[in-house]
Amino acid sequence: MGSQGQQLRMKDRLDLINAILPDELIAEVFGYLQVGSKESCDACALVCRRWLRIERACRRFVRIGANGDADLVIEAVVRRFSGLHSICIDERLPVSLPLPLVPRNSSRKRRANRPTEARSTVENNEFGEHEVGQSVSDAGLAAIANGCKELQSLNLIWCSSITSAGLCSIAESCKHLLFLDLQGCYIGDQGLIAVGESCEQLQDLNLRFCEGLTDKGLVGFAKGRGKTLKCLGIAACAWITDNSLKAVANHCPSLESLSLDSEFIKDEGVIAIAEGCRSLTVLKLLCRNVTDEGLRAVGSFCSSLEMLALFSVLRFTDRSLDAIGKGCKKLSNLTLNDCYFLSDKSLETVAAGCTALTYLEINGCHNIGTSGLESIGRSCPRLTELALLYCQRIKNSALVEIGRGCALLQGIHLVDCLSIDDDALCALARGCRKLKKLHICRCYEIGDRGVIAIAQNCKFLQDLGLRYCDRIGDEALVALGQGCPLQHLNVSGCHRITDVGITAIARGCHELVGLDVCVLEKLSDMALAELGEGCPMLKDILMSHCPQISDAGLSHLVRGCTQIQTIQMVYCPLVTSAGIATVISSCPHMKKVQIEKWKVSERTIRRSASILSFLCVEL
Repeated sequence: MGSQGQQLRMKDRLDLINAILPDELIAEVFGYLQVGSKESCDACALVCRRWLRIERACRRFVRIGANGDADLVIEAVVRRFSGLHSICIDERLPVSLPLPLVPRNSSRKRRANRPTEARSTVENNEFGEHEVGQSVSDAGLAAIANGCKELQSLNLIWCSSITSAGLCSIAESCKHLLFLDLQGCYIGDQGLIAVGESCEQLQDLNLRFCEGLTDKGLVGFAKGRGKTLKCLGIAACAWITDNSLKAVANHCPSLESLSLDSEFIKDEGVIAIAEGCRSLTVLKLLCRNVTDEGLRAVGSFCSSLEMLALFSVLRFTDRSLDAIGKGCKKLSNLTLNDCYFLSDKSLETVAAGCTALTYLEINGCHNIGTSGLESIGRSCPRLTELALLYCQRIKNSALVEIGRGCALLQGIHLVDCLSIDDDALCALARGCRKLKKLHICRCYEIGDRGVIAIAQNCKFLQDLGLRYCDRIGDEALVALGQGCPLQHLNVSGCHRITDVGITAIARGCHELVGLDVCVLEKLSDMALAELGEGCPMLKDILMSHCPQISDAGLSHLVRGCTQIQTIQMVYCPLVTSAGIATVISSCPHMKKVQIEKWKVSERTIRRSASILSFLCVEL
């Protein structure tokens, strides 16, 4: 009896959580889990009936994609998860067809009477991120409106079948809505006006590619609910003009972020925004008809501006950036993309006035050269990330000055900077010892010496890309393996790299998560064996166009790297269907395998169709 009593007491102790903790406290714990992975929430829901009930009641977010009858699935989701605060319906999401899950509490008779397609769709999504949905209609939005009264965030992305009627039902019932994304939805003015009249707390509105909207809708919305709006995005709305921006300026004094992508917006609208929305902190412009006059108004009135991004603006000159540099002293993030008429004078003015700059991206601005970037290096010591893309006029001395003056720099991106060589990289290595991310692509003058300097000085480097830098070889990778805790490495197209370099990485970088070794013709199975032994945390590996890699190498790789989720091995002639089957069966977390279709056996296709991605070469 004594031993039996002890066993009973031990059994009672094992169930102390369910016996003592109230539902409210368990729900609070589940709330913390939702900040992390969805898998943790699903695992808790499968522990027992009580936890399943609690987890369903406290789940706050679901995502719905493409497959099956979307409206039917939305109704089921809303019934099942009564406490939803955020719903994302994105018809761009990939189709997912897992094996059907049979709910425990549903009768066989009810399942038998349900249509086959609908039954599999609902049951597939018993506990998960609901990747389902053909075209959501107004009926689906009505189900959300009826079941989610406390909804705070709603994303309707490319839901082409919804209309103003569905949006009106949301507006009438979801009074606490804070965030609304209507990207790609062909809704009318009446629906947007209804949102403005009813959603008293709305702060964030995205109207990108809403081709059915006109000035009437946005003006009506601004008049109804403009005082709370803080973030607005407009793109490719042909019927929205400067009149809408004037209404926003008049009725939305708290607007902080504005993104405009339109050929129909002119200086008049931007000037109105600058004068009426003086709390603006973020401005993104892709408006070909806005000139210096519009941007100078921003510089004059928006002294709180922190982020400015200019894309493909052909009519801006140095006068625009002169006003920004003099008037926007808080500017910390600047992106200049295809602004052909900006020169070094623009960067010199920004450097002199915006000394708090932390992020700078220059992409395709062919008149910006060395002297402008030198000014940034001398005047902006807080710079943490620098991107120079297709800047062929920038020479070594610019990066030497950056290295000398920007000790806090953590990220550098260099693409097609043909005048940059090892001397510039050595200067950056000496001055920017906190560097964590370095991406270099097609900078043909950079070789082993510059990368070795980075490896010796930048001990925090975690993310390194050296794409198609054909002067880089094994010596650089040996130094990196000895000196840097790399987690991501991309050396695709560096044809001088052999097994020696990859072996050094495998033996020195045990925390490696992502690796791209595409187009390395000298790479063989020996390197894969070393990776399998030295990099157990590897999740993503790309090794297409590697002619010496075979099934034997793959077998060695997956023996140690069982955490792999993505693998690409296109145009590897020695890889066969047996090797592919080995990879899939050895990696339980696999999400995507990209390979030629003719190499995959029918058995593998039947068992793993959802993770296979075939290269389309058939005509």
